[in-house]
Amino acid sequence: MQWEIVVGLETHVQLATRSKMFSDASTAFGAAPNTQASFVDLALPGVLPVANRAAVECALRFGLAVGAQVARRSVFARKNYFYPDLPKGYQISQFEIPVVSGGALQVLWSEGDAKAGGADGKDGTREPQRTKQREGMRESFVRLVRAHLEEDAGKSLHEDFHGMTGIDLNRAGTALLEIVTEPDMRSAREAAAYARTLHALVVWLGICDGNLQEGSFRCDANVSVRPMGQAALGTRCEIKNLNSFRFLERAIEHEAARQVELISDGGRVVQETRLYDPERDETRSMRGKEDAHDYRYFPDPDLPPLEIDGAWIERVRATMPELPAAMRDRFAQTYGLSAYDAATLTASRGVAGYYEAVLRALPAGAPAAATPLAKAAANWVMGELAAALNRDQRAIEDCPVAPEQLARLVVRIDDGTISGKTARDVFADLWGGQARDADAVDRIVDAKGLRQMSDAGELERIVDEVIADNARSVEEFRAGREKAFNALVGQVMKATRGKANPQQVNELLRRRLQ
Repeated sequence: MQWEIVVGLETHVQLATRSKMFSDASTAFGAAPNTQASFVDLALPGVLPVANRAAVECALRFGLAVGAQVARRSVFARKNYFYPDLPKGYQISQFEIPVVSGGALQVLWSEGDAKAGGADGKDGTREPQRTKQREGMRESFVRLVRAHLEEDAGKSLHEDFHGMTGIDLNRAGTALLEIVTEPDMRSAREAAAYARTLHALVVWLGICDGNLQEGSFRCDANVSVRPMGQAALGTRCEIKNLNSFRFLERAIEHEAARQVELISDGGRVVQETRLYDPERDETRSMRGKEDAHDYRYFPDPDLPPLEIDGAWIERVRATMPELPAAMRDRFAQTYGLSAYDAATLTASRGVAGYYEAVLRALPAGAPAAATPLAKAAANWVMGELAAALNRDQRAIEDCPVAPEQLARLVVRIDDGTISGKTARDVFADLWGGQARDADAVDRIVDAKGLRQMSDAGELERIVDEVIADNARSVEEFRAGREKAFNALVGQVMKATRGKANPQQVNELLRRRLQ
């Protein structure tokens, strides 16, 4: 039997506010345990929560970015449950009326990652094809159910307590935006691509720092399986607190395989919450999965409804940056880039800004249409520059090579001053140097004598000498052995100490041999 995986994600995005959702306690990371928990966070008698305006604006920015409906009036509710690091015995969240409803996120992912499939509507009917091909990429639109504001719980510490557990309440009350999808995803790879896209978007919007290690972005995956072609959804299990895209993908794959094996052996999937163990690459049961009625939601009596007028929404809209999807399309149309290149360059706002700064530094400014220089600059940003940043674990904002320098390097390759191979040596010097001006490229080229040979007559003389001195290779080439030609090219480059233009050498050598 063929099986289909069905995945929906709930993502907790820690909002980039300096104070908590309902108190003025600091949200700075790394403070000593229990030094940033106020009386409001602990719900001590006589204290009253007040909603954080900056957190609400973060929710508005997200809603506008995904084309969602922003509620002019939403309600905060108490979600009642017991957990050791939940000091109030309840969490302030939103239930019936969230601040953001609906919307969708466009996701581009590799074509070979999974087969396209249809998404099932709430009534069980089959919807039209939900993904499409796009220049070697697969394009999905993942529908969102809601995005609601809430506060975080504390954190249980299980280390260095001699077998006991300590509770750190610094995180308690931190502002979160919980983003919930429809069960639209049909593979672990697609779900991981969605999570990466969502992560990039919230960082792009400036509403989250995106730090996975510090817990700023955490996913819960709801996973079920069903026979291929069946309309009804299977019983889902929720995998909690996944803060790694790789672990998210592996957890979904393992859980789906576990459910398929269980059903195939005559068993039944039980709705529950599970944890993923990356060391053993397995999911384990944590507790029975609660439903909404188990939390006994009711409106928080200490908080009035959240009122958002049209003027506030328009003020937020006016501050919105160009969104990744719009920038991808602009890069493809204006600079003639492929869908893959445009998606890679707009994966982060910093990289996209750096690339456009390189184009602005070209002699004619940013190209108005597709040009070889725009593509060459894209290759350098995605290739040599990205590799160096990854190697040294540096952010693009901390890149030692200025955009103006990379632009000059691209121009010097294009005008034949240096070869692509030599350019990598110049780039290495720029990376390790202190200069930030574009002229540093020319200074390095001149200081190291890297300029390519520009004297056509001298190059012709050297080519003729190589042909005369390598009669055997010439005979082999004329006998149809292409490797002999490469050997002759190598001899010319050796004679010119690598300063000849390889393309010019190839053309001249072939002309002489023919």
